[in-house]
Amino acid sequence: MSDLERLMKLVSENNGHITTKQVVENNINKMALKRLCDDKKLERVSTGYYCLPGTFIDEYYKVLSKCKSAVFSFTTALYLHDLTDRTPIYFDITVQRGYGGNLQNIDNIYLHYVDNEILNLGMIEIKSPFGMNIKCYDVERTICDLIKDKNNMDKEIYSKALKEYAKRKDKDLLKLAKYAKKLNIEKELVDVMEVLL
Repeated sequence: MSDLERLMKLVSENNGHITTKQVVENNINKMALKRLCDDKKLERVSTGYYCLPGTFIDEYYKVLSKCKSAVFSFTTALYLHDLTDRTPIYFDITVQRGYGGNLQNIDNIYLHYVDNEILNLGMIEIKSPFGMNIKCYDVERTICDLIKDKNNMDKEIYSKALKEYAKRKDKDLLKLAKYAKKLNIEKELVDVMEVLL
């Protein structure tokens, strides 16, 4: 099987999407991507992200492909973790303090800035609603971020997310406490948990 055939098989298995990373991981020559794009059999959506013509574009993946250190957070993370039923009208994304990239120029993105030493705290890789691997904060980091930024949160979303978290069987209170210590919100977390648990 040629690289072109292997690549098209991989695209087909991946719901019409492919990333340069997946091409490299499968030992396919990256020139196959260029050839398929030149032949209009694939479209380049953004850096490292391609899809079949007419395929629905995964906006979650597309947005994160613009910045390697960006992470979905706050209300977007709540949605990805099923802690809210509200579909985000904009993407909440956390980046390192001092970031000056092109995510700042996109209308449906709200950026949160943090120091580099806590940027990766609780970062995980999960599937987007369309099946692509994306970076997002885990449930405990998301809850800590909400508590830390309580005054800027929609009260209904905030309250529902905390209640949903308290009901979860997979919640990790030790991890939550560890994150709260690193984010300097231990007292606020204790106050919230006393009410919820």
